[in-house]
Formats: sequence, C-alpha cells, structure tokens
Amino acid sequence: MKKKIAIAISGGIDSLVSAYLLKEEGCEVTGIHFLTGYEEYGKQAGRKEETALRKISGLAGQLDIRIEVLDCSREFKTKVVDYFTHAYRSGKTPNPCLVCNPSIKFGTVLDFALKLGAVSLATGHYAGKIKGKDGLFRLVKGADTKKDQSYFLSFLTQAQLSLAIFPLSRFTKQEVIRLAGEKGLLPVINSESQDLCFIREMSYGRFISQETGFIPEPGAVIDISGKRIGSHGGVHLFTVGQRRGINCPAAEPYYVISTDAGKNLVVVGSKNDLLTDRCRVTGINWISREQTSPIEVHTRIRYRNKAVISTLIPEERHTATVIFKSPQQAVTPGQGAVFYLENEVLGGGFIDNA
Repeated sequence: MKKKIAIAISGGIDSLVSAYLLKEEGCEVTGIHFLTGYEEYGKQAGRKEETALRKISGLAGQLDIRIEVLDCSREFKTKVVDYFTHAYRSGKTPNPCLVCNPSIKFGTVLDFALKLGAVSLATGHYAGKIKGKDGLFRLVKGADTKKDQSYFLSFLTQAQLSLAIFPLSRFTKQEVIRLAGEKGLLPVINSESQDLCFIREMSYGRFISQETGFIPEPGAVIDISGKRIGSHGGVHLFTVGQRRGINCPAAEPYYVISTDAGKNLVVVGSKNDLLTDRCRVTGINWISREQTSPIEVHTRIRYRNKAVISTLIPEERHTATVIFKSPQQAVTPGQGAVFYLENEVLGGGFIDNA
C-alpha cells in the first residue's frame, strides 16, 4: 500500500521538485495550495479558490496528482500579520517566517493534511531531520549550506517535526534547478520566495500604517547621551542598525541603536555603538531536548548572518543569555536567535534585548 503524503505546493520550483521526488519514491501524493489572503490574485470573496485553482492546475497535470486549495486567510491574518504589525509597533523587528512555519504550514495546513488521510506533510525547505536512538527527531541543516533554511524551522515542536518530510534535504538549489529542467517540470512562480510574502510594492511602514486602528505617533530622535537631535514619524519605521531615514545631519552617519516604543524614542549613535557581546533570548523552543546548563553553540541572530561561536546560558525554561565570543553588530530585538550544535538545531527563541 502506497504511503499517503501531503505536500505544501506554492507554485515554485522547490515544492514542485519535492512533489516529484515523493512520487518517484512511490508515495501517493496530494498537494495542498494554501491561501493567505495576501496573494497577488483573487482577493475578492468567492474568487480566491477559483483563481488559485487556475494558477496551479498546470502543476497538478505535470505531476499527475490531486491538489487541494485551503483558505488560511483568517489564521494567517491573526497569527502572522497581526504578530508582525504588533511587533513593529512595540519597537521590535519581527521575522514572520519563524511564526508562519509552526502556526500555519505545520499547524493549519498539517491539520488539514491529516484530515485528508496523509501521514506526513512535506515542504520544499532546504533542511533535514534525523531520528535519534532515543526515538526523538532532530532538525538538521540542509546539504546546501548557502540555501539552508533550518533557521526558519527552529520553532517546530517535536510532534510537528515527527510528521515533517523535507525531500530537498540532500539537494543543492542548483541540483534542484537542473533536475526540474531534465524532467520538464515548469513552476508557475519563478521568483524566489521572500520573507514577507504578504507585503508587495510598499514599505513596511506604509503597510503597518494601513492596519486598522493604527495612528503613527511622531517622537524624538536622541543620541546615546540622551540629547535630542531630531524627530521621527513613528518607531515602527525604524530597526536596529538602520542608517537611512534618520535625517539628522552629522559629521559621521548615525545608525539606529535602539527604539523605545513606550517613550516613543529612537536612539542613534555611531556604527561602533551597535556592537554588543551578549543578548537575552526569550520564548525559546527546544526541539528535542531542553538545555539546562551552559553550553558552547553557534548562534545565528539573523537568517542572513553567519552563525557565530557563543555560550548559551539557560536561565528559566524558555529564557537564556547568549554571550558571543566576538562582539556582534546590530543584535536586533524581535529577531530570532537560533542555536546550532554542529549540524543540529537545538532550538530558537526571540531576541529580547542586547
């Protein structure tokens, strides 16, 4: 009897090749194309499903699989978009993918997949998992070191990871592109997916300002000594490390060092003022085993940053202090800090302060 596997189908090359690989393994594959409500097409009620089906019908034909359309717009708005806007308004810089993967893809979509009779949910992430001798699953880096997306999956629970399949774990992006060409697989979305799939053709600030009930409040820009040197149009327009948009002339450029939503302040300083040797991390999700004593790890404080040697010092169950071996620049509250022990992701949390 064929193993029933569901796969999240976006329309891009990664999920398309992933589905092909599962079919080649002899699995009975069902695609799930989920709607966020922020697609470029069919936002009118009653037309979303019809438009999406037209868009992906070619994929169903190419793969000879059934593709279901799932409307996740309500869940996506409350769990991802509202989180994003609230974080920015509170002076933090969020990473929506860290929330979307456990709450939408391996939350709402996984639940739907199980109702369809699937035993697992596959995605096109460049990451992998292994099962230890203790029966627990470990999240590990993908073979493509440049494309590795294990960072974005660091908030998956043990239960979610146990039901996850990552067909591209052993592939590089170039190998996926080459395989698609050899097999005549044609994606309907050719651009790389972006971190913020729900914001198009506008700035973050404009998007947040359009949210119901939000009125930006102008405030003061101060230097690290506390001296007022200018004004701003809202703390949601700024993030740690930002250089542009400060509009305070000086002999050397200013950088945003921190924001204080409570006092409505933006604090600026020199590039050297961005350096810090530690940060506090909260809301930590331990994937396979909780860390209870100090341990040397590699910590990635942003997806595009290289993981750096650091000491992880657990405090409470979901809180820790991270001390970097070398001071790091622009450690940003709200971003994810993900902990690696060699190839394994131990877990991840949110940077609270630096």
